[in-house]
Amino acid sequence: MNSHYNASSTPGGVDLTKSGQSKCEKSPRAVSAAGLSARRRRAEKEGGQKGRMKTEYLLNREVEHVLAALTPSNRLVLRVSLHTGLRVGDVLALRPAQLGPQFWITEQKTGKRRRVGLPAELLRELRSEAGEVWVFEGRNDWRKHRTRQAVWADVKRAQRAFRLPQNIGPHSFRKVYAVDLLRRYGDIERVRRALNHRDVSVTMVYALADQLLRAKHKKIRNRA
Repeated sequence: MNSHYNASSTPGGVDLTKSGQSKCEKSPRAVSAAGLSARRRRAEKEGGQKGRMKTEYLLNREVEHVLAALTPSNRLVLRVSLHTGLRVGDVLALRPAQLGPQFWITEQKTGKRRRVGLPAELLRELRSEAGEVWVFEGRNDWRKHRTRQAVWADVKRAQRAFRLPQNIGPHSFRKVYAVDLLRRYGDIERVRRALNHRDVSVTMVYALADQLLRAKHKKIRNRA
């Protein structure tokens, strides 16, 4: 089962220098355990109230299983998301001319500019996958890129195959990226900048997705 996922090397595909920080924000600082606990409770509350956790976190072993069950092309889409934290829509919108060790994209959801980087092996695979217009061509029309719905359907098929209890989708891989980045650096501001969030409270829902999932399962067990 070779899904090419290495949790220890997932973060790092994004420009995390201070130049990526807005002028109105404080400099990044490590989050203490007490601070994380308080923010986790707030994130859990906000996640429940606002429905931000519609797609949930995947454990590393589950990431391996899901990736292995996907079509090779969709697996590549989500490996890019795992490495860079990009939303799947932004991955699918990549054009061959953009590809390089470092390149800029404009996020579809926010309109923000963002610099990302790719390791040599992943870059080679993307260039091999690329069509004339899009890196990930549509199934029936090469003039259009693949749809998010196509990737989503493949992920849901993998979820059913492995009988995963949580609700997962392509966005789950962005949460895995956020959790791995927080574990590596312990700096929520760094994670916020990497995800290009305006509000750190949104970042907390992502970066603590593993803890939120465990808390949810604990509540379910207690009710049983």
